[in-house]
Amino acid sequence: MPELPEVEGVVESLRPFVIDQTIVAVHVSDQVRKSHIEGKQAIIKGATPEDFQNAMVGYRITSLIRRSKYMFFDLMNEKGAAVLVGHLGMTGAWFPVHSLDEITETKFRNHVHVVFELSGGYLLVYSDIRRFGEMRLLNDISDHPPLLQMAPEPFAEEGLPHYLEMAQRTKYINKPIKEFIMDGHVISGCGNIYATEALFRMRIHPSRKVGRISTARKMALYEAIVAVLRESIERGGSSISDYRNVNGGAGSMQHFLQMYGKKTCPTCGTATKQKVIGGRTSTYCPTCQK
Repeated sequence: MPELPEVEGVVESLRPFVIDQTIVAVHVSDQVRKSHIEGKQAIIKGATPEDFQNAMVGYRITSLIRRSKYMFFDLMNEKGAAVLVGHLGMTGAWFPVHSLDEITETKFRNHVHVVFELSGGYLLVYSDIRRFGEMRLLNDISDHPPLLQMAPEPFAEEGLPHYLEMAQRTKYINKPIKEFIMDGHVISGCGNIYATEALFRMRIHPSRKVGRISTARKMALYEAIVAVLRESIERGGSSISDYRNVNGGAGSMQHFLQMYGKKTCPTCGTATKQKVIGGRTSTYCPTCQK
């Protein structure tokens, strides 16, 4: 699943194509329409595909930012402001193109689910192989309360104090540290890949309980998370599995990962082990990480 660096790369790449563009038409795939008929609401949330299409037409995209793993398209029309909140799910990808034929990878071209026609002539295409991504049109983010519960950005000044305060809460003290740092209420945007990397850098076992780690070590771990997230942003994210940047572009961070998906430890050569923590497979070195 794309994490903070991957979403940041998508947002930065999309901005030149979408800012100050007006949405003149919207098309939704038959698969998404069928899912709504069956009560599953694939991709488009909180509205029927027809209502979503009608509501989106006429909005001008005034800005695009990332918040945690979400994309926020700020919108404006004659009636006022709104926001389109997007999430890539596991396999979502965006393509600003003039024609669907410009999407070179067949697996993405065959799974186009939402197309926005923009006033400048581009098609803003959302493709999603597994259809776990989301789009939600809101008058204000307060209309969807879970968005208000996200932790501060890890790069923000308030990020570290918030993280340390959460670490003292009873509900987290006995949680595995890996599960704790992947919790979006604790740190925004840190998922399995970068939690794995940061824990390896700090030589912390992913199942060690939060309450059994000193404050100083927890602070150092937080800084390691921030560092690995920044490094990944600079390298365009990790292109693993079905993740792609805008128009199928690939990041390079996957070539610099030290522990995620590795069979042997790069430091001591020991065979790595895996353990399911917080519903995700955690890879670690049984020798280096204690």
